[in-house]
Amino acid sequence: MALCRLHGATLVIAKLDPLSRDAAFLLNLQKAGVRFVAADMPEANELVVGIMAVVAQAERKMISTRTRAALAAAKARGVRLGKPENLSNGEVGQARSRARQAQRAEEQSLDLAPVIARVRDEGAVSLRQITAALNARVIPAARGGTWSAAQVQIVLAGIEVHG
Repeated sequence: MALCRLHGATLVIAKLDPLSRDAAFLLNLQKAGVRFVAADMPEANELVVGIMAVVAQAERKMISTRTRAALAAAKARGVRLGKPENLSNGEVGQARSRARQAQRAEEQSLDLAPVIARVRDEGAVSLRQITAALNARVIPAARGGTWSAAQVQIVLAGIEVHG
C-alpha cells in the first residue's frame, strides 16, 4: 500500500469477494488513500465495496453464531467433537499443538525482527523502551494484548536464535 501511495499507483485486486469478507481491511484501504480496482468487478466503487464488506462481516458473524450453537447442541447430545486422530491419542494431538505453537512463535519473531531493528535504530535500547515502542505502534502481542518487557525478551531470544 505504501508503494501505491508513493507511486500514485492503483492497487489491482484479482477477486473482491475474499477481501470483502474483511470489512476492516477494505475500509482501512480506502482510509489509507489507496486507489484500488477489482479485476472481477471493475465497476465497484467505494460505496459498493463498503456495503459489501459490512454485509459480509455481518454474515460471517451470523455463521459463527449458528456454528457455535450447532456445536453446543451436538456436544449436549454427547457427540465427541474434534479431529479423531487427536482424540484417539492425546499425546499426538498435544505434540502437534506444541509444534504449531513453536512455529507461530518463530513466525512472529521473524515478522517482528525488522520492526524491532527500526525501533533500536530510533534509539530504543532497553526492554522497556522496545516494549513501549511496540505498544505505541499498536502491534499486538502473541495473544492480542499489549506487550510486556518479558514478552519482548522472549521475542528477542527467538530473533537471536533464528535471525
